[in-house]
Amino acid sequence: MEIVAILIITILLVLGMPKVKGFIGEASVRLYLYRLDKEKYKVFNDVLIPLPNRKTSQIDHVVVSPYGIFVIETKNYKGWIYGDSKRKYWTQVIYKHKEKLYNPIWQNYGHIKALQEYLGIEKDEIYHSIISFSTRATLKKVDPGDSKSSVIYSSRIVSTINAHKQVVLTTKEAQQIGMKLEKTLNAAGDKKKQHIKNIKDTQRFNQYKINANMCPKCGSDLVERKGKYGNFVGCSNYPTCKFVGKTKQANM
Repeated sequence: MEIVAILIITILLVLGMPKVKGFIGEASVRLYLYRLDKEKYKVFNDVLIPLPNRKTSQIDHVVVSPYGIFVIETKNYKGWIYGDSKRKYWTQVIYKHKEKLYNPIWQNYGHIKALQEYLGIEKDEIYHSIISFSTRATLKKVDPGDSKSSVIYSSRIVSTINAHKQVVLTTKEAQQIGMKLEKTLNAAGDKKKQHIKNIKDTQRFNQYKINANMCPKCGSDLVERKGKYGNFVGCSNYPTCKFVGKTKQANM
């Protein structure tokens, strides 16, 4: 009995880790996407798009169909979510605790631009941006505005895709796009490892700068300020540099 209890506790602890939560969120979306008509929709998961500067853009899911290219960003946050298309940061509220998250609409727009450049197809009308939140979150006040992005719960992802009925790609065009995306999957092994390493190295270096009271963007001093949602640190070079971050206490 003691061994079983230890195993249960271990599993619960592991499931509480952010990386595992993120994986679970993406895995649940994969299961939903599996329900799409395979004759019409080709699903690509965890796509790495090469960029001209030798870096990569990681996209959670891409779905190619005659009705366009669906670019999906998954979020496995919990709590209440507030935000709109014009704000750089959205707000996550868990009880009375508030956290900022980078605008996922802006994030996915960057993914679409990378995909447009890689595919050589810049027609905005064939790309559909979908931001998928797990049911752990409550979308209290989220306004996509005129961004042409759908901000939904993951359980609605199939119906959201199926709602698009206008044919914008020929069968041949969809096949060619699919073949090009296949190449990114086949060559992605080492690149994924390097992509993850680059992100971690950048995060560590930026955190080192913040701990040294230095702005990670421009190198100016950081100053503590009071905002609507509590204290935060901002660049002393504002408004030229608009970096904001958590206070040191919040990072502890």
